[in-house]
Amino acid sequence: MGSRLSADRPARPDPADAATAPLWRAVQAFRLVTLLYAVGQQAASVQYYQNQRLSWLFIALMVVWSGLSALLLARWPTPDTARIRTLVVLGDHIVVVGLIAATPLVADFDWYHGHQPLPTTMWSANAVISAAILRGPVAGVASGLLIAAAIVTMRQQWGQDLWADATAPVLVSVGLALGLAASTARRAQEQLQHAVRLTAATEERERLARQVHDGVLQILAYIKRRGTEIGGPAAELAQRAGEQEVALRRLISEQDGGADTGETTVDLRPLLTAHATPGVVVSTPGEPVQIGRWRAQEIAAAVAAALTNVELHAGTGARAYVLLEDTGTELIVSVRDDGIGIPPGRLAEAENEGRMGVSRSITGRIAALEGRADLLTAGVVGEGTEWEFRIPRR
Repeated sequence: MGSRLSADRPARPDPADAATAPLWRAVQAFRLVTLLYAVGQQAASVQYYQNQRLSWLFIALMVVWSGLSALLLARWPTPDTARIRTLVVLGDHIVVVGLIAATPLVADFDWYHGHQPLPTTMWSANAVISAAILRGPVAGVASGLLIAAAIVTMRQQWGQDLWADATAPVLVSVGLALGLAASTARRAQEQLQHAVRLTAATEERERLARQVHDGVLQILAYIKRRGTEIGGPAAELAQRAGEQEVALRRLISEQDGGADTGETTVDLRPLLTAHATPGVVVSTPGEPVQIGRWRAQEIAAAVAAALTNVELHAGTGARAYVLLEDTGTELIVSVRDDGIGIPPGRLAEAENEGRMGVSRSITGRIAALEGRADLLTAGVVGEGTEWEFRIPRR
């Protein structure tokens, strides 16, 4: 039942199509204006044609195709819009080139050699405009060259007359201009979608922060207070609860940095050396390692999560070592310890139990930076643990 419902549910239209939908509707007004011009040109020129009835038949075909293509190209976005528009644009070119090639069937050489083809150059520009909006400036220029070549070939103008005619420059310019406009609109739409996602993510973080503050932090504070009062074994539990309370409060206070897209750069080294203790050795390059603020905070948070695991699971007296390398194309951060190591299958078992410390705090953070977090000592017991983070530079 579930699979059938999902199959019957229509796919969502491409959000990027919203950027060019107004262009599609607007250029169809141009199609109507050029159609009226083409019909007027036909009425003024039909007396010079040898086959007037055939010329009116071609004009009727032009009118029918203009109405059909305008209806299909200006329709509201649907899941099949891209495919339909591609087929219509291809049909546009076939009709335009076909009508251009059919001009010698209705007029003699002396007429069409020095006049516009049967569909008129302005109406032929509709195919160029549609191709440019559909595929961008390259397709627009290619379409302009194709139709200009068809007109020049039909008029047998491959000579000195070619350079005195503005057909090719006009069509190519139209294709280039509309293609650039469509590409710019798509990029603007992508940036808008990115801003909307960032806003939604920020609102979600704020909602989670309120829930954490109202629930988890209060419980941790209570455990810390009661464990301290009880004393004995409960004192260690109180200490752990206090550490987690501090970590959560720091996370909540820094949540606004998640919306930083990286325009502000900071030196990554101080964020890592802040974790240096008698049991943690941090080595960084001598030169500043400048990266986006949010990326730096996420790397430092992943390192902090790895060091927390060392403190909790590596064993008494285990030492940790953090090494930062900057290759120019990527950052390599190594976090290793000389503790007891991680038994085979332990990470998968912890994730199945709902413990997401490694999958969310370490590998999840690095993956969000388009990087890779590798556990180099997976399955090796007694030789410590070593994480290697590889984060590409932008």
